[in-house]
This record gives sequence, structure tokens and C-alpha cells, in this order.
Amino acid sequence: MQKRPTRTRLALSLLKAFIAWAGNQPKYKGLIDINACDRLARELPSKKAKDDCLQKEQLSLWFEGVKQTNNPVISYYLQILLLTGARRNELATLKWADVDTQWHTALIRDKVEGNRKIPLTPYVELLLNNLKRVNKYVFASHTAKSKYITEPRIAHLQAMEEVGLPPLTLQGLRRSFGTLAEWTECPAGISAQIMGHKPSALVEKHYRKRPIDLLRQWHIKIETFILDETGILQTEEDTERLKNY
Repeated sequence: MQKRPTRTRLALSLLKAFIAWAGNQPKYKGLIDINACDRLARELPSKKAKDDCLQKEQLSLWFEGVKQTNNPVISYYLQILLLTGARRNELATLKWADVDTQWHTALIRDKVEGNRKIPLTPYVELLLNNLKRVNKYVFASHTAKSKYITEPRIAHLQAMEEVGLPPLTLQGLRRSFGTLAEWTECPAGISAQIMGHKPSALVEKHYRKRPIDLLRQWHIKIETFILDETGILQTEEDTERLKNY
């Protein structure tokens, strides 16, 4: 329980659900003590909210580590995860049919709204253009049954360890995007819309219908800030393509 609190918490939750069900069945309720899990619940360590996040002075090392990842698909996925603030699964399941390089947009399958359209910023689009079209998924996998990458965390943690950074979750990359966006003075509502956060205020929910061009203006500023902070020079060809975007 002390070593694997998350797994223990899940097991306890399933057990409590079973006990609650059994307690409502006439033929079982005489055998069930509905308070059987109370002591275990009190002894289980409370779940702590994660607050891991990249600091801007860590960006250079982070990019260095991720770019050295042996699997380029995972390397590009992690970079785009940071640069879009997307949830790990909604980006992993991105399909080529949802990527529009003519109008520089991508359609993200959003768990909140169903889907949302985000801009394709210059460097993100550059990475996407370097990926091979193996199947219908952008971040394709030759080995996963799903046909798209499902476990990029191991490679990410290894990359962090190799460059001397503390462990960082994939949710931490999403958190990092929102935090780093504040350095550009980007309005909170715009970064939230890019990330797919549920609107939290009445004005945001009913009166702010931002066009993709407005999102793009700020998204490019966020991407430029992050890339400038890395201190990692791109090739002349890449730099030229970014300038001509």
C-alpha cells in the first residue's frame, strides 16, 4: 500500500463498488459488511495533485534529451505534445485525415467538446512533414495493436534521466505549455482554448468565439518563445522554412 498507492487506491475503489452492489442484492446483503473498507480507506495515503512542470531554464536540456530519443516518432510526439498542450491520448490518436497542411490546422478529438481545431504552428508542421505515412495515424507504431504509439513515457523518462532533469509526466508537458504561455502574456482564455480546457466563466462559455487566425497569432508567439529559450539552433533549411511560413 505504501509502495504502490495508486494501484492500491484503484483496487480499493473496485472492491468498494463490488461491496456496494452486493449490499443491494437480497441474496448477498446478509453476508456483506458495507463498512468493510473504511479502515483501509483511512490508512491509504491521500492522493496528491501533481504539479510537475518544465521551467523555462530547463527547456534547452529537455529538447536536447528528447531529440536524442532513438525513435523519431516518439521524439516528434513529445515535442508536439509540449508545443500544443494537448492531452497525451488525443495527440497519440491524431490521424492524417485530421491534419490540414493547406490551411495549417489540425482537428483534435477532444474529450470535452468532441473535437477542436487548433493551428499548426511552423515548427510543429515542420515535424509533421518529416514523419512517414505508415498508416492512418500520424504517430504510427509497427508493434502496437492499436497501430499508434501507446507508451511513450518510458522513452521520455529515459531522456530526462540522460540529461539530468527530474522525472516529468506527460501531463506535466501539458501543464508546461499553459505555464510557459504566460511568459508571452497570452490571454488565459486563448491558451485554454488551444489546450481544450472546458470554459470556466460565463463570458468564456457563451461570448468568446475566437477564429483560428487569432489562436494562431498567439500560438506562434508561444512556440517562438519556447524555441528561443531552448538555445538549440535548427538547420539553415529549417530556419528558412520557419521564416517563410
